[in-house]
Order: sequence, then C-alpha cells, then structure tokens
Amino acid sequence: MPGSFEEIGRMAAVVRTVDLAPVLQRLGCTADRADNKAKWHTPRGVISVTGVKFMNWTTGTGGGGAIDLVLHLTPWDFKTVVRWLSDAFASHSLHVTDYFPSSARPAFSLPPRHEGALPRLRRYLIQERCLPCSLIEPLIQSGRLYADGKANAVFLLLGKGKTVVGAELRGTTSVKWHGMAPGSRKDRGCFSVCLSPTRTVVLCESAIDALSCLALHKDWMAVSTSGAHPNPAWLPTLIGKGFNLFCGFDSDATGDSIAQGMMHLYPQVRRLRPSRHDWNDVLKAESATSFTSADKEDP
Repeated sequence: MPGSFEEIGRMAAVVRTVDLAPVLQRLGCTADRADNKAKWHTPRGVISVTGVKFMNWTTGTGGGGAIDLVLHLTPWDFKTVVRWLSDAFASHSLHVTDYFPSSARPAFSLPPRHEGALPRLRRYLIQERCLPCSLIEPLIQSGRLYADGKANAVFLLLGKGKTVVGAELRGTTSVKWHGMAPGSRKDRGCFSVCLSPTRTVVLCESAIDALSCLALHKDWMAVSTSGAHPNPAWLPTLIGKGFNLFCGFDSDATGDSIAQGMMHLYPQVRRLRPSRHDWNDVLKAESATSFTSADKEDP
C-alpha cells in the first residue's frame, strides 16, 4: 500500500479522474429515477453531477473530481480517500498501477519469518487480543500466520490454488499499527478462516476481526477484506456459490457507509453489526465477563 507523499500524489492524480457515478454507487447513494444521470440522493442531501463537477443543493457546497466527492460524503481524510478509491476501482479499467511507471509499482514482497518473535506474537494474539490458542496454533503450524523480524503478525492472503498474493501486517509491540506487505493484491485473494463446512460467510475488516468472529461463532466462515471495501473483486465468486453473506464491518460511520454501499451493489448481502466497535471488542468483552464469572465461582 502506498505510503510516501510521492506515491500518494501519483495515485491521487489517477483516482481523481474516476467517474463520479460509480463512486456514488459504491458509497450507497441512489440515482434519481427521473434523472438518473445527474441527480443523486446521498446521506448528505441531493447532489447533482455535471461531468467532473458536483453540487450538493442541500448543503450549498460542491466540488470537482472523485476525491473531493468522497471527502464530501465521508469522514475520511485525504490519504484514506485516495487509497479507498484505488482499492474500490482496482478491478476496473482505471487500475492505478497501469498509469504508474514500472519503478513506482512495488513488487510483492513478504517480510522474512523470525521464529524468535513467535512468543511475542502468541502473547499479543492470545493474551492481549483474547483469541483462542486453538485458532492461532493451527495457523502458525500451517504457515498462514507468522512473525517477522519486528514481531509483526503476518496474515497471508491466499488466491487461486492457495497462491499467496499478499499479507496483512499487524504490529504487536507498544507501537500499534497495521498495513499490508508491499505489492499485496487484495483484489486477487483474502485471509479466511473456518472450522467446518458452512454456508454462512461474514465479511470482516481485518484478519484479527475475522478470527474474533470465528471464535464467537464457530459454525461460520469469516473472511477479511483487509480494510472496509464495498466491492472486493472476489465477492461475486462467493455470491455465485450461493453462500449466505453478511457484512460484518465495524460499528462506526465508515463501516456503516461501506456496508450500505456493498448491499446496494449486492442485495444478497445483509448487514451484521458487531454489538461493540468491532468483533475483537466483542470477543474481549465476553472473555472478560467469563473470567469475572469464573472468579466469583472460585471457593
């Protein structure tokens, strides 16, 4: 995922030119039936679109380009908007890497494994995140989860034929952060977990949330979208297989907005809102309750 000022600038120059209509659709906005090319109903009011320009007649504000439009309709900052547009339209003709020189395209590179950091990884996931050892250990043994030299948790994204196409990275030390391995292709694969065959699939925003969801609901499959995205490239494949699909994104404005966009594109998908901010918060709360109850029962 691009992070430098120069890379964000190059990406912004491309995604700014994305047509506004599909952007509005992906954000869950509805085209007016009488004027479906120029008038849209959005959470912030009625917007009219003329070429690259838009005008919100409810708020009396407007702008130009896809970036301005998303900034207007969401609480996201500039970098988040640029990255969201890049991911949301990665499978379309406006694939941003097609516009960059080859030197600007990061090659896929996984961080090297560091066995010495595994104790820290286990402590973080099992003790701090309250994830069951019974879920973590099989992933470590299979190689789908490992620790790198900085003690980051590395969750592998698998594509066709179980090919590794990317990785989610999660900091486990006092410096809390998350990101993707350079060159990861979220449009080609994902991190998913299940314990047995099932027809119920819950889409989550991260690998840790997917594991938390599975820990809470062991008869489901949980899939990470590696960030809140309304239209993962692999989602139509799941829909085509007839799964009962739920969007389990975070219980916040961003999660609700992206979930709305996903359900607008795919009416088969239903919203499943975590009772707390995310699935890991739900898991930690339940773990704390169980621990307190067990203490009270001790003689």
